[in-house]
Amino acid sequence: MDSILRCEQITASYGAKTVLRDVTLRVPRGRILGLVGSSGSGKSTLARVITGLLAPAAGKLYYDGRELSPRRTPDERRNIQMVFQNPDGSFNPRKKVGTILGDVLLFHHRTDRAHLRQECGRLLERVGLAEGDLERYPLSFSGGQRQRIALARAMAAGPKLLILDEPTSALDVSVQRKILDLIRSLQQEQKLTLLFITHDLGIVYDICDDVAVLDEGRICEVTPSEEFFRSPRSARGALLLDSVPRIPEIAGDGALSIRPEQMGQEERHEDQMPEQKWAGGTA
Repeated sequence: MDSILRCEQITASYGAKTVLRDVTLRVPRGRILGLVGSSGSGKSTLARVITGLLAPAAGKLYYDGRELSPRRTPDERRNIQMVFQNPDGSFNPRKKVGTILGDVLLFHHRTDRAHLRQECGRLLERVGLAEGDLERYPLSFSGGQRQRIALARAMAAGPKLLILDEPTSALDVSVQRKILDLIRSLQQEQKLTLLFITHDLGIVYDICDDVAVLDEGRICEVTPSEEFFRSPRSARGALLLDSVPRIPEIAGDGALSIRPEQMGQEERHEDQMPEQKWAGGTA
């Protein structure tokens, strides 16, 4: 399968603490790869390495078959964009939305000043906001609306690879659904490749084509999504899947019941890989 990005034996550290250890990963072109793992497993660190925000201690990155150097070219920065878990931390609160989007469009030569407002308005409308919102400040929007603005800013660069780091974790369920629908629509419309980082396996089941499992800084499994939810290959993948809360079935008398296969899952040893089908629970 054609890969838009390859990570080869990436090691990354914060001071004396090594977070990623010899990570090798291929991101298939035109697909959505879900990156899952426990808190502290290195998911966000890998995203920072891919975007060039953190230099790896060892290993190499390849984009479209070309090695990425620590000093990225403007095209390399444009082609790989990221949407952060908390967009507030990446917005300048003193800048209006129009300026935030316009700066990206002008920096990457995506338009000229004569058509700047028109292009900014088009971006906002594409993510479900109005052109008039260009005159507002980020903090005047709801959490879901700010995440839409973050998506619009990332799309303003015209990327080919979009990294989403827990983009819905701070949103309520109804808003999550709308943001996920928007992400899927943008991916199909723009023929994007997505690296979707999340703790929520329900989201992975819903939106991702493939799943990569990161455990203590190492990739332990990469598999098609359908296969992962049917029978994960790694002990860590099985443990993550077992940890997903299930919705109990309602018996005929209205009482809640737990299916036998859902009982005692916490007692399954980590090195046993369960044969189970996804039960459609929520995470």
